[in-house]
Amino acid sequence: MPRRRAGAVTAHDGHAHAAAYLPVILALAGAAYLVAAARTGPRTWSRWRGAAFLTGLALTAAALTGPIQALAATDFRGHMLQHLLIGMLAPLCLVLGAPMTLLLRTLPAARARRLGTLLRGRLARALSHPVVALVLSVGGMVVLYCTPLYRHTTANEWLHTVVHVHFLLSGYLFAWVIAGPDPAPGRPSVPARLVVLGVAIAVHSGLSQLMYAGIGVDVPVPAEQLRGAAEIMYYGGDITELLLAVALAAGWRPRRSTRLGHAGQGQPRYAPRAAGWLIALRGRSPFRAARTSENTSWVRSTSDSSE
Repeated sequence: MPRRRAGAVTAHDGHAHAAAYLPVILALAGAAYLVAAARTGPRTWSRWRGAAFLTGLALTAAALTGPIQALAATDFRGHMLQHLLIGMLAPLCLVLGAPMTLLLRTLPAARARRLGTLLRGRLARALSHPVVALVLSVGGMVVLYCTPLYRHTTANEWLHTVVHVHFLLSGYLFAWVIAGPDPAPGRPSVPARLVVLGVAIAVHSGLSQLMYAGIGVDVPVPAEQLRGAAEIMYYGGDITELLLAVALAAGWRPRRSTRLGHAGQGQPRYAPRAAGWLIALRGRSPFRAARTSENTSWVRSTSDSSE
């Protein structure tokens, strides 16, 4: 890592100053979520979703303050742990909290309709395409470590902050598109999203192996730190992406079909091919909770807010 120049303010020095405001911002976000959840009533909003959202906020705070932030300032392994938390684990937890659905349920009907219209617009459709989310999330990591960008972030406070914000937002976007309970406009089929997730796993794996070998990356740190960070990326990324796959399987709402004259009319049937994908991921059928899934359409969410 480049040495500090005398009198220079590094990115980590700037983060230490900004860290004083971060807990307040995250606490306000958590309080707003809890107030909104309380307004919907305990019977209409899942406590599990609230716990997931608060865990995401806690992971974000842990990554950017305290011991992990101090380690990241001196050791590239701490930097990689920090990015694993804010770019993958924290976004997944925040997404599982379904904050947009909660917001739509608590807004006045007119505002909820306007927000729903915005979320169905062209920009939202473009951003919610799995390939776009993949490029922004995984592609950002490739650019950071395979170009001189990382060198610049070590000496530029604002650039390092922008990188952190990018990782958090792009990680949230990717988790939402792949497995978020908040509906996404034009969301493709489960097998298609699994393919995109598989590509992300392959890119993470390949980049971590290149980093371990010190090939194709532009990260000026000691070899032992580089190899340790590569291992964190490899194993930590695998665990997080497996959790994302499980969330995708558990939150999938299958198509319903009916058979005339059959006692089980109206019960869901699952396409054998798609079910095979998910059984391969989980080892058994995960669909017992499908009937109580909270995955609703934008129209349903908007109408709920008017009640």
